Amino acid sequence: MLSSCVRPVPTTVRFVDSLICNSSRSFMDLKALLSSLNDFASLSFAESWDNVGLLVEPSPPHTVNTLFLTNDLTEEVMEEVLQKKADLILSYHPPIFRPMKRITWNTWKERLVIRALENRVGIYSPHTAYDAAPQGVNNWLAKGLGACTSRPIHPSKAPNYPTEGNHRVEFNVNYTQDLDKVMSAVKGIDGVSVTSFSARTGNEEQTRINLNCTQKALMQVVDFLSRNKQLYQKTEILSLEKPLLLHTGMGRLCTLDESVSLATMIDRIKRHLKLSHIRLALGVGRTLVLVSCFLCFEESQVKVVALCAGSGSSVLQGVEADLYLTGEMSHHDTLDAASQGINVILCEHSNTERGFLSDLRDMLDSHLENKINIILSETDRDPLQVV
Repeated sequence: MLSSCVRPVPTTVRFVDSLICNSSRSFMDLKALLSSLNDFASLSFAESWDNVGLLVEPSPPHTVNTLFLTNDLTEEVMEEVLQKKADLILSYHPPIFRPMKRITWNTWKERLVIRALENRVGIYSPHTAYDAAPQGVNNWLAKGLGACTSRPIHPSKAPNYPTEGNHRVEFNVNYTQDLDKVMSAVKGIDGVSVTSFSARTGNEEQTRINLNCTQKALMQVVDFLSRNKQLYQKTEILSLEKPLLLHTGMGRLCTLDESVSLATMIDRIKRHLKLSHIRLALGVGRTLVLVSCFLCFEESQVKVVALCAGSGSSVLQGVEADLYLTGEMSHHDTLDAASQGINVILCEHSNTERGFLSDLRDMLDSHLENKINIILSETDRDPLQVV
């Protein structure tokens, strides 16, 4: 009787153990995780010059238990990655940008690739895809300004055309027998969708044909029409554009609900970015009143802010605003903006990006349904310091 009472104990212990394991985070297959990351912010929104996506892949299959977030992947950060046994690095900036002709121990970026592969750690970079995303870096930067409405300075185009194909061919057909011949021909071309409706030209009833075509199909449609000119009239060929997206794109133009003094805006930006100092170029004709200043004159107000995380020269150029906010800007672009009466605040490149990672961790936790561990780098920092 004693032995029969003892036997069930290990079973009970194993059951409790399994409950504990199931309550903790598990893992995701790398391919499934990459798909989920793309659902969160599509890589199609990245700039054409950028190098985004999976940059280093361990031999498959590869599972991810811990995702490591960093703004820049340096050798110091890689040490931290290995100590914390991460399986995939999400590095906002791509550590591989220019083509590598060899992978040796000679340069620090080559060493990153070697150490990642040796330790079966993947490297993924979203970069400008996260700049453009509605919930991305630039939206996070705008949160520090105060209550405002914002829109992208350069809106992104939708990844797909609103209809099949990127061209539309429209023409009229007069007679039923001609219509049957035309419809039979165009419906036999791959990559063409057809719609038709009644139309009237003067007193004559006609049928208006609309063909949405791929580039390849367009060539076949034009070839058919050129050989059968007697069948149609009033032809138009239109190139379709992908629609612009309302909340997705590069930079943000922010209009504050209420104007604030330049000094107030500087304080807000410092608090948001956790910086003790920023660099300011005062626009021509603008004024800044510091707390210690006893002169009595009106300080310039800020109502419209154009911002771009990182390096903002190309995005902000020519934008009308009271203030440009970015990480870095060329000397001459800064002079140009200031000459137009635009104040410029520079915070160093990665200082305008890094704070986003805390928000990103929370958003990815929710998006990935807490399936994996997500940790932030403790060693990642801007290479420039004020001394």
